[in-house]
Amino acid sequence: FQRTEAPRPPGAKDLHAYPWDKSSLKSMPVDLQQFKKLDAYALKVNVKNSVEELVKALLKQARTDLEKVRAIWMWICHHIEYDVVGYHNKSQLSSKPRDVLQMGKSICEGYAELFEHMCSLAGIQCKKLSGHAKGHGYKTGQTFTGDSDHAWNAVYLEGRWHLLDSTWGSGSVDDSFTKFTYRYNEFYFLTHPALFINNHFPDNSNWQLLKPTLTLKEFENNMLHNSNFYTLGLLAVHPETPVIQTVHGKASVSVDCRSGTLFMFKLKGTDEHGLMTLKKHGMKLDIYPQKTGRHKLEIFAKPSKAEASDDVYKCVVEYVVECESVDKAMRFPKDLHQPVGPSWFSERQGFLRPSHREPVLHTNDGRCSLTFTLGKDISVLTSLHADSSSLAEDMGRRHVLQIHRGNQIELKVHLPHAGSFVLKIYSKKKSDPGNYDYIFNYLIRCLNTEVKWPAFPQSYSKWLQDYEILEPLSGLLPANRNVQFKLKMHGVAKVLVQAENTYPLTQNRGCWEGTCNTSGCREVFVMVHENANHSFYSHVLKYEVETQ
Repeated sequence: FQRTEAPRPPGAKDLHAYPWDKSSLKSMPVDLQQFKKLDAYALKVNVKNSVEELVKALLKQARTDLEKVRAIWMWICHHIEYDVVGYHNKSQLSSKPRDVLQMGKSICEGYAELFEHMCSLAGIQCKKLSGHAKGHGYKTGQTFTGDSDHAWNAVYLEGRWHLLDSTWGSGSVDDSFTKFTYRYNEFYFLTHPALFINNHFPDNSNWQLLKPTLTLKEFENNMLHNSNFYTLGLLAVHPETPVIQTVHGKASVSVDCRSGTLFMFKLKGTDEHGLMTLKKHGMKLDIYPQKTGRHKLEIFAKPSKAEASDDVYKCVVEYVVECESVDKAMRFPKDLHQPVGPSWFSERQGFLRPSHREPVLHTNDGRCSLTFTLGKDISVLTSLHADSSSLAEDMGRRHVLQIHRGNQIELKVHLPHAGSFVLKIYSKKKSDPGNYDYIFNYLIRCLNTEVKWPAFPQSYSKWLQDYEILEPLSGLLPANRNVQFKLKMHGVAKVLVQAENTYPLTQNRGCWEGTCNTSGCREVFVMVHENANHSFYSHVLKYEVETQ
């Protein structure tokens, strides 16, 4: 073993610009692929009798200083566990490298001392640093006083100082601080100093390795982004302060990211009191707490093209929302699903060029119409939902009418009464048997209490997707009245309207037209002869008739 000279203090050439320039997560170029063999080797080394023997074994496969540090880092992160019992009883605890190796567990102090000692045996300059950390037990917006509460290391590689934290690289402790779980975290190996400062504040500010350096106050007020935030490719959040006040009962948050990231949120453990929209490069969230006071807001993210192992939402940022007044008008229906409105996700599922890009539609007369261009081979299902029990499931479907023209789809919505409604949109490939998948939804609002639209007529399987009802659109016909029918249908030989009597419709430029009288009946059916030689009719539409 060569002896290392005394570490030189950090100087101008060690410093990185703050805030982070969004370039790299690490302070030097590191190719993790090239470490694959070395990492696997280091994990298998099983020497517990002395630190010297352990280092000797680890260095067999390591040539450069970077490789030596990597092997030591990998071994410690996978073989030393956090001592939750010792943490609560520090007087009994030794942080001496030999004891830490023997026990196979320690607290941050012991991790940092073992790391420093192993590096010095390997001939690498390394320093143990102490300071404040936003780690276990940290509360959003808290201040730091008194002695430092965490330890980590700086290592000298390729002419510059770099930072790492092997305690946080090894895994995590549960909320009650009684159980440690090994969960390797690459983020804390040679972390970029402008990111490391997010949750590590050294007693000696020179070891921030930043220009300019931050004050403790700035550190306290800065937003805590955990490592998931950066590893998922997120870039920034707004606001940048951990505590937000509502204005007129509303608070807004947004996240910027590289692209194709899915988000969810919880306000006091539920996502009912917000409106989240997905953007190409992030998300926007408006929160309307329905109780005054301080509420925890958590934001979660996951990549949209996730490997199975990553297919879970991870918490990326936490706020405290302070709510002084409640906006009762912004209660949302229970059926509203986050995110709301169209997005790159609904586009990817084949709903292109939405006529309405906003999540909320306001209608004064209780009617609205949305259009999309549909991708190939897509079959669509829609339904309308409200909190009141006014809409049973089958009726919820009948308040939305689909009209197809080529690859365009129009959704006509007629609301049964004033209030807040959710329009849910499902789809499947026409060629797939199976069920429809939920894709996205809109919130529709109507304040006009006069509104009372009946449902659209009921259609049967022989009513084809590209047929169109021009009139009557209402599924409820007036009693004792002559009603004009006009239907766009092709490929049929005859069309009849069956009330108390039967009324044939005549074909005129692609439309079947005619009149029917509703006297003396409760229901009216539209029937077709698909083929002139057939003697039987198929039902395609059914209308109800008002009772007197």
